[in-house]
Amino acid sequence: MASATKRKPSARSSLAAQIEPRLRLAKAADRKARLAELYEAAEEAGVAARLKTLLDRHDGLGAFVASVSEYAPFLRSLMLGEPARLIALLGKNPKGSLDRLVTGTADAWRLDDRDALMAALRRARQEAALLIGLADLGGVWSVSDVVAALSGFADASVAATARFLLSELHREGKIKLPDPEQPDVGSGWIILGMGKSGAGELNYSSDIDLIVLFDHDVAPLADPDEAAAVFIRLTKQLVHILSEHTADGYVFRTDLRLRPDPGATNIAISTEAALQYYESFGQNWERAALIKARPVAGDVAAGEAFLAELTPYIWRKYLDYAAIADIHSIKRQIHDFRGHEEIAVAGHNIKLGRGGIREIEFFVQTQQLIAGGRNPELRGRATLDMLAGLAEGGWIDEQARDDMSASYCELRQIEHCLQMINDEQTHTLPATDEELDVVARMGGARSLAAFKKALPVTLARVRDRYGELFEAAPSLTSKLGSLVFTGDDDDPDTLNTLEGLGFRTPEQVSRTIRTWHYGRYPATRSTAARERLTEFVPALLETLATTDNADAALAAFDRFLSRLPAGVQLFSLLTSNPSLLGLLATMMASAPRMTEVVVHRAHVLDALIEPAFFGRVPSRETLEPRLAASLEEAPDYEDILDRARIFGQEQAFLIGVRVLAGTLDAGRAGIAFTDLADVLVSALFDAARREFESIHGKIAKGKVAVVAMGKLGGREMTAASDLDLIFLYDFDEKASESSGDRPLAAAQYFARLTQRLLAALSAPTAEGTLYEVDFRLRPSGNSGPLATHIDAFATYQAKDAWTWEHMALTRARPIAGDKALMTRAAKEIAGALAQKRQPKKTRASILDMRALLEQEKGGGGAWDLKQAPGGLVDIEFIAQYLQLTRGVQHPEILSTETEASLAAATKAGVLSRGDSEILLPALRLHQTLVQILRLCVEEPFDPEKVPRGMLELLARAAAMPDFARLDHHLRETEAAVRACFERLIGPLSAASEQTE
Repeated sequence: MASATKRKPSARSSLAAQIEPRLRLAKAADRKARLAELYEAAEEAGVAARLKTLLDRHDGLGAFVASVSEYAPFLRSLMLGEPARLIALLGKNPKGSLDRLVTGTADAWRLDDRDALMAALRRARQEAALLIGLADLGGVWSVSDVVAALSGFADASVAATARFLLSELHREGKIKLPDPEQPDVGSGWIILGMGKSGAGELNYSSDIDLIVLFDHDVAPLADPDEAAAVFIRLTKQLVHILSEHTADGYVFRTDLRLRPDPGATNIAISTEAALQYYESFGQNWERAALIKARPVAGDVAAGEAFLAELTPYIWRKYLDYAAIADIHSIKRQIHDFRGHEEIAVAGHNIKLGRGGIREIEFFVQTQQLIAGGRNPELRGRATLDMLAGLAEGGWIDEQARDDMSASYCELRQIEHCLQMINDEQTHTLPATDEELDVVARMGGARSLAAFKKALPVTLARVRDRYGELFEAAPSLTSKLGSLVFTGDDDDPDTLNTLEGLGFRTPEQVSRTIRTWHYGRYPATRSTAARERLTEFVPALLETLATTDNADAALAAFDRFLSRLPAGVQLFSLLTSNPSLLGLLATMMASAPRMTEVVVHRAHVLDALIEPAFFGRVPSRETLEPRLAASLEEAPDYEDILDRARIFGQEQAFLIGVRVLAGTLDAGRAGIAFTDLADVLVSALFDAARREFESIHGKIAKGKVAVVAMGKLGGREMTAASDLDLIFLYDFDEKASESSGDRPLAAAQYFARLTQRLLAALSAPTAEGTLYEVDFRLRPSGNSGPLATHIDAFATYQAKDAWTWEHMALTRARPIAGDKALMTRAAKEIAGALAQKRQPKKTRASILDMRALLEQEKGGGGAWDLKQAPGGLVDIEFIAQYLQLTRGVQHPEILSTETEASLAAATKAGVLSRGDSEILLPALRLHQTLVQILRLCVEEPFDPEKVPRGMLELLARAAAMPDFARLDHHLRETEAAVRACFERLIGPLSAASEQTE
């Protein structure tokens, strides 16, 4: 096999004179047949005599040429198609022939006709292929010579094409080239060779990998706004000229997929966009690829300037061990996806398989990434040169250098032999002995058996050296199995792992996670974020797999991630806090409503990162100064509303997370949601009032009280509760209007102030909404004024209120406004509840109300937790009935909180111990379930349509072994509550027909 060291022929000797065949000659009969075929073609071309003279002059030349023709149908077609070309190449110095060929190709851009250019390039490629093939198989050129010749011709071909297109564009007046005789200079069109093209290491039938860029600041376009369109069109034409198959064949297959994010970018992009991508989203495998990047055509100076700007990205200042896992994972995917994990001979891929060329390249590139930042001498492109540099720097020992260098040359020669046969971009050895013997003969093996024995030794040597490099690298396989998401292709083992975890669409999962690694979301754009993401993903997948719908949970997490502004902190936090990750997974799988909150308002998760989250639920005394501090920083009223919404959403989210996690029971959750609402209503009322007074002034001795009703008043709010409010006011009767620049009459003033509060609480802003607000519990309901004078309120409650309005009043609680009026409002409410009543009439009114509700809103079944017979309304009506009928004698049972009222009634003897033991556990059960359901779903709950995880969550929250047991227990509980209701108040069948 040839070595890396180039053998120096005489400067004037011909190719024929230098040939010392590396290949093993074909069988005599086959050689005879091929020579006869060649002479026949030469005879037809009129050069038979010249051919005979040449072959007779050099011993063994005929046998060599015949063997090449026998083994390689592609080279045979070139010989037979133009024997004169063969004779000319054999009769001249190969280096001189190559130089003339490359120079002529580079100058082909001067042809005026595109078809002529395409034909000239293809004929030049045929000549180059024949010359290089003969020099390689003839032992004239080393591996380094061969790859340099192939790469030099490719550079000339691409350069000629680029110059032709730029010159054509110049003649059209669309670009003003500084020097039309050097069209590429100063053009701003950058063509980078990547991979083997950039390294000058092309294989015999190689594609060329290119990245095409344009520099806005350099390109002298007539219309700079058309830069993208112009250079995209030029790039398409470049690819067409080089890759199109014609009667003369093709020049090079061209691949543009190594450009930044090829699935989302044009085939030519601006240098500014490319730099932004690499600096923000670039992955380690792209850094490795850019090691070999080289301007091969177009504006070389601009290309070099671009690469110089990328230097800090490619070459990190510090030893970069973090890159190892990513690079190694690409190799792992190649093994698994292509089926090249095991070493073999027949059918083995000598590029991508174990012990193959790619392992040698990765062996070098990975260590370049690690050390190249501090060692500029390790930033070279050529594999053999860098193996020598690594040894010289002490990164590998001399034996490793020699092993890898020799193996590289051996494998590259085999690769070239494979490709010369039919001009195919193949790296896979034949599966049959007959075809494999051809490769062995071309490679110079003594026999097929010797070839089969030697090649595995070479492959094993490379594999072992490669393995030594990565033996301390971070594991790419979690305890769950392979989880590899680097590169463009799915890793088969990873797909198997995902399927085993319970994901129903592993391919989609793999694509989703690879999208994260491409940095297409703000949260994954930084290198640090993607490094944390790599560590985080196995834990995420394992946690999501514990849910009943892992695919849906991952899709929800993907939507969330797409809206997250940054990811480093969160990924790090979740990686180091499995319990917190479990919470998030539970939410994604079990709580669609909360998931949508996170998806659309990702900032709510900011609160999870605060240390305060892990402490106690913030009390009102804690929330007030926090909110005040935030609102004080607001520059205007609109910002106050936005900040209040952010604060409210975050705090409500934290309460909900605690409920889902089981660290906060339903009763305390109701109080927490209520404290939050109290603080927000009070703060926003004060802000709305200041804003309102700045326009309309004040009313003399004007006072306001905001009274909470319903769940807010009863301190039993959920994540989805509305705010039921009553707005009371008082003022100096002598005051006719307000004092501002735009004065209002008193009644209008307070009505408008109420509307301002309503908007402050419920109007959507850029940060969403806070609460839905309902003022229907005010005196006379929707038919009455929005704001009510305190005197009118007192009179109404004393004389005109219906029983159901006094039932609602049991939960009334002043929460904002002027303290004096709040105190009076509380006294008026207490006075209304202390009125003497006729128990029979009160009972009849309550039965009527309950029957009406059941008729209009019932029928939802046991899981209509509020309205179901024996549900929350029954329990609340019992508590309110006892307060209205027994509260005068036992004022201690008057409480806005249902549980506190029932407990006090039990202690006072108003409620029997037996009934209490039914009602209090039932209340807690219903409140627990309501809290969970309001967090999880917006639609009516249907056990058949929700994720199984939600059912498990409900059962766990209710301390039941499973949902079936919970469902049975709920139905029994509701039956017992309804029986208690009928025992204490009466059956609905006894509802009075009379109205109050």
